[in-house]
This record gives sequence, structure tokens and C-alpha cells, in this order.
Amino acid sequence: MRHAYLRLSEVATALRDSLETAAAASGLSAAYPPAAVAEAEAAVSAYALPELDLLGIPFVTIDPEGSTDLDQALWIEDEGTGWRVHYAIADVPGFVPVGTELDAETRRRGETAYLPQGRIPLHPEVISEGAGSLLEGQERGAYVWELLVAADGASTLASLRHARVRSREQLSYPEAQRRLEAGDALMLRLHAFGEARRADEARRGGANLSLPEQEIVPAEGGGYRLRSRVPLPIEEDNAQVSLLTGITAAAVMLEAGVGLLRTMPAPDPEAERRFRQVTALLGHPWEQGQGYGAYLRTLDVSDPRQLAIMHAAGGLFRGAGYTAFDGAAPAQPQQAAVAAPYAHVTAPLRRLVDRFGLVLCHAHVNAAPIPAWVREALPTLPEAMKAAGSAVNSAERRSLDIVEAFLLQGREGERFEAVVTEGRLPSPAPSAAQAPQGAPAAGPRSTGSVKVTLLDPPVEARAEGVAESGSLVTLELVSADIASATIRLCVVDPA
Repeated sequence: MRHAYLRLSEVATALRDSLETAAAASGLSAAYPPAAVAEAEAAVSAYALPELDLLGIPFVTIDPEGSTDLDQALWIEDEGTGWRVHYAIADVPGFVPVGTELDAETRRRGETAYLPQGRIPLHPEVISEGAGSLLEGQERGAYVWELLVAADGASTLASLRHARVRSREQLSYPEAQRRLEAGDALMLRLHAFGEARRADEARRGGANLSLPEQEIVPAEGGGYRLRSRVPLPIEEDNAQVSLLTGITAAAVMLEAGVGLLRTMPAPDPEAERRFRQVTALLGHPWEQGQGYGAYLRTLDVSDPRQLAIMHAAGGLFRGAGYTAFDGAAPAQPQQAAVAAPYAHVTAPLRRLVDRFGLVLCHAHVNAAPIPAWVREALPTLPEAMKAAGSAVNSAERRSLDIVEAFLLQGREGERFEAVVTEGRLPSPAPSAAQAPQGAPAAGPRSTGSVKVTLLDPPVEARAEGVAESGSLVTLELVSADIASATIRLCVVDPA
């Protein structure tokens, strides 16, 4: 269960107090310091739109339903056998003066935290949901990437301009998907673009960890269950625009000799071995010679076993971080899942580093000096993002523990099928002579513990007992307590 994809339904509001306590214990607070809010309001009042007018481009936004912090707007037009992509990114740098309390608070927060009970924003709402958001019908400042994309997915940066733009329409993912299915011209171009970029991704050896959004809803007969929403095709197409822009930004930074890359090493052999074992035991083996990106694209996450595989694939995506450089390029510039150098520049309302990356790329592309405040900040940003990520991850882990206890409460004594994602080989069974007198012949194995993923509900937890990584086991639920955010599971027998 990946927390960024987890939502509460209205009927699960009993969890909110516990979840908000967990967020506060991790140092996260939705309340913004008054001085920083005042600076944000002053910055909004003083903001002047860029002189360059790109209001004639009919941008649209495509986001989850109900979104108000809109970082990106797009427009795609045919260009020969390929496409010309216009991608507008919110002008957040124009609202955060360097050296202010607002600047300091955003560096402390690092990112917007998306938790089951709601989001804890990086910026005050006057920016994130107001003047900085690319809301429908509103003139806004933006950094506009213009990309030429060939039919085979190859791309060239045509321009990067600071301009005023207007989104003509705000679409949710379901609305955009319905338009695609109805033959809407823009959505058909976006989908064709997405297919071309996915083909390019496959050639590079890139991978996408695509997990469903999950909501806690009432179950028939009482209790609660998880309802999953599998990503729509148009969501994947939309994501490819952001992905291409991040790859392009990394190329700009490497050419400039200064930047901040999002890097991640390739999976280590032992992680691959364990993952292959999991895939075989869950009935969808990862064949030798097939890239892990190509394999993940074959998974149907609406199937519980294949969803468990996708969760287990998270073990391949480890070691991600930020690498700043000014001069020599990093020795390892790659983001292994992307299979290319990559930078974050498309979500400045929700992620700190994008604000600096946007200004850096705009300056270099337009042959202007990179501002000193950007260069001075770059070395500090990896640690700032690491600290922010640690706080968010702590809140997510604690919240996840609470949610899992909530899902399983009242089911004590039930048995569940699970896959062992981290375990060890069992010790040799004792002989009859070695077994303690009166020891039971069967039951929970309480020596040691293993990490497991239940197939239904898709809960990740530790279970008492011994089992080998990649094996299928049967677990018994001993207890589930929301107050302490704990569940106790025991390995009973191999499944």
C-alpha cells in the first residue's frame, strides 16, 4: 500500500484524529507561520505578470478530481508526423523572495505532504491554491517549455520562455479519459504522444511503478475495505509530458555544468533475485533477459497477485536522492528507473527543488547568467529534501500503521495469504527427540520475524515466524489496535 495513493472516504473520518496526531509527531503542520503568510500575501500583491504574451495558446490542465494546486498546463499540436508540445509550469519563483521567512519555511517543509486525511502544503494557500495555481480562466505567469517530439518519441527543446498564460479548461482524469474515448482531438494527440514516449522508455530500459489509488470504504457485512482505482490511460499519457520535461531539464543542466539531478542507482543483484522469486511464486514470472521496466508494463494491478508484485517491485527502486553539481558533472548522473539523467522542474507548488531548477534552466536556455541565489542554494537542497522526505516518510509510515490496524480490526483469528518480501531461510526442523516435551505439532511460528505483503487487503507488515524471501505463507491475525497503531501477525504454514 503506497500512502500517496491512499484516501479516506467520509465514513472513515473516525481515523482523522489519530492520523493528524501522527503527522504532528513527525513535525508536519498545516498551519503556516503568520510572518510567512504575510510575506506570501505581499508577494501576491506585488507580483507583475511577465511581458511575453502566450495567452493565445489554449492550455488545459489535467489533474486528480478536486485539485486546486495546479502546477502544469499543456497544449499539444501536430508537427509533421510528430508533435509540438507546450508545457506551462507555474511561476512559483515569482512569489517566494529569497531570504524571507517564506523562503525559509518552504526550505524547511521541502514538499507538500499528501496524507490520507488531506495535504499539508509546501506554500501558503494564497500561492498554492490562488495566485500561483494555473486555475481555469485566470491569467498566470509561467515557464513554458516548447518541445518538438518525433513520431518515434525522440525530442528536441525548441524554447523555454517566461510568459503569461491562461488555462482554458480544468479537466479531471476521468473527464479527460472520456474525451479521449469520444475522439477529442487534443486527447488523441496526447495519447499518441504518450504511446511514442512509452516506446522510447522501453528502448531506454526505463520503468514505471504504477500503483492504484486506494480509498477506505464500508464493506458489506460491516467493517471497511480498500477500493482501488487503477490509473487511466490518459493519466499515463499526461505523466509522460512531465517525464520528458524532467529529462530535458537534466540535459540542460548537464550542458550548463551546474544543476540538481534526481539520481538513483540500478537495482542490486540480490534485490533482483528476491523480486524474481516473488514474481514466480505469484504466478507471473519475470523472465531472464527481460528488462524490469518491460516486465512491470505487463502487470495488471487490478489483479491482487499482480498488485502484490508491483508493491514488491518497490524493492528495486531504492537509493534515490538529489545530486547537486557546479562544474564537473556527477560521476553517476542516471536515474535508473527513468534510464536517463533526470531533474525535477514540473511541480514547484508541491516540491521545493523545482523552483530553483526552473530558474536555472530558463537562464541557461536563454543565454543569461544563472542567478547567484540559485547557485548558492544548490548545495544545500539535497539535505533539505532529505530532511523533508524523512519527516513525510515518518508521517506516512505511522499513518499507514494506523490505517492497516483500522482495516484489520475485528478480524482477529482470521487467516490471510501473503508473500514474504524480506525473510530468511528457515532453520532445520528439530527432530522428535529435540522437540520440547509437549510442544504442539503445528501452529504459529514465533521465532524471528519476516516482512510480508498480504494479498487482500494489500497490507505490508512484519509477521512473527521464519520464512524464505519470495515464499507464499499463511498468516494468522493475532491482534489489531488503532490506538497503538500495531498489528500482530504470525506465520502459520506455507500457503
